[in-house]
Amino acid sequence: MNDVPAQPKRRTRGAARLLLGGACALAITVSSMALATFARADLSGPPGATLKAAAERSGRYFGAAMGADRLNDSGFLTIANREFDMMTAVNEMKPDATEPNRGQFDFRAGDAIYNWATQRGMRFRGHTLAWHAQQPRFWGSLSGSALRTAMIEHINGVMAHYKGKFAYWDVVNEAFAENGSRRSSNLQSTGNDWIEVAFRTAHAADPSVKLCYNDYNIENWTYAKTQGVYNMIRDFKSRGVPVDCVGLQTHFTGGSSLPGNFQQTLSSFAALGVDVALTEADVTNASTSQYQGLTQACMNVPRCVGITTWGIRDSDSWRGSENPLLFDRNSNPKAAYTAVLNALNAASTTVPGTPTAPPTTAPPTTAPPTTAPPTTAPPTTAPPTTAPPTTPPSTGQPGACTATYRMVNSWGGGFQGEVTVANNGSTTLSGWTVRLTLAGGQTIANVWNGINTGTSGAVGVRNAEYNGSLGANTSTTFGFLVNGSSSAAPGGLSCTSP
Repeated sequence: MNDVPAQPKRRTRGAARLLLGGACALAITVSSMALATFARADLSGPPGATLKAAAERSGRYFGAAMGADRLNDSGFLTIANREFDMMTAVNEMKPDATEPNRGQFDFRAGDAIYNWATQRGMRFRGHTLAWHAQQPRFWGSLSGSALRTAMIEHINGVMAHYKGKFAYWDVVNEAFAENGSRRSSNLQSTGNDWIEVAFRTAHAADPSVKLCYNDYNIENWTYAKTQGVYNMIRDFKSRGVPVDCVGLQTHFTGGSSLPGNFQQTLSSFAALGVDVALTEADVTNASTSQYQGLTQACMNVPRCVGITTWGIRDSDSWRGSENPLLFDRNSNPKAAYTAVLNALNAASTTVPGTPTAPPTTAPPTTAPPTTAPPTTAPPTTAPPTTAPPTTPPSTGQPGACTATYRMVNSWGGGFQGEVTVANNGSTTLSGWTVRLTLAGGQTIANVWNGINTGTSGAVGVRNAEYNGSLGANTSTTFGFLVNGSSSAAPGGLSCTSP
């Protein structure tokens, strides 16, 4: 959606200010939190009882994404403080949020999340500096060298504010199309070197932070998009472009499943000399086997430094109707939570460069278990029903293939929508196409889990390579971002299958 390397051991500046400015007792408290967060790897120690404790055994982290609206949500904050040691802002550090007007930056919402997290010993991942969506509105009137200059100014302005404070920055987000070529966007139209320029600018602005490229649908090693990103990273490393890590969003959706070659993908990127991280993980109906599999793959690759879920509870998720996270709406851990915890504790590799904790007690007389954690079959019961969306859904024409729209989120300059494609027939569908009509002034900026034809007016979206086959009474979803002052729902929604 949107919307990671050997871990720096320095404290964040936020924690340092507390240490220097507070009383001695407060300094000791903050120092203890920081030491707990940056724990040394110790695979021989006892299993971790929380996600962060289990991840820290191998020098990794376990993170979550947080919006400013969760700062007053006690249920969210309780789990976040207990289970996670890395935080990412959902929207509050994106270009439109941080620079609403040219040269006028607003960091208040992002700082509120950063301060909450770092005051509790967490580290932080910045997201994101350059993206084709959620751009400052004034970028829309720029092109060519003027837009390139605006991008550079934005990177410098944001990174100056957060210099020395973050562990990672997603410098560029989602710059590739599904066929492995560069995505067509206003930034791409400034020249094919715009991504390289973004990374060199970011490195000059803050040499201390790890700089990452982040994208979705790059988990399958043989997929064209994966290969396109891989070739870019290989080229960058060969020419000294300062890229330190690759973020794989890991949104497993609808009929798709954990790729059997996912670990190969992680290892292949890591072999280029970059670290890898799973940056926005969520899985339809929180499939226990898929969550365990993606965690185990990361644990098996030494340069896979951590996992972040995009939200904490299903009620926090941008895919809330699919119940894709590790905690339910009542803040209870699911079976997938236990599977992830077991896989984290079963790690047999540590992140390179992570110091090993000297033993404080005699080593155990028996070796730690080497067998994989027990697998749990995905739930066989229907997923829990959710409250209806705040706007009435729009349903396409009746028949074997139907399409239902819901508004996920909206803001001043656009909105995020989701369409559920359902097979209500008794035979398997082999491919589907949804047609819809956008209101005047609306333009699609991004589509995931589908391939669109057209970006305004009448638009068609067909299935991606991995979610076209729908069994009887099953469904899948695709999502999209729309730019425009109106959040009117698309009209003329219909679904056909060849």
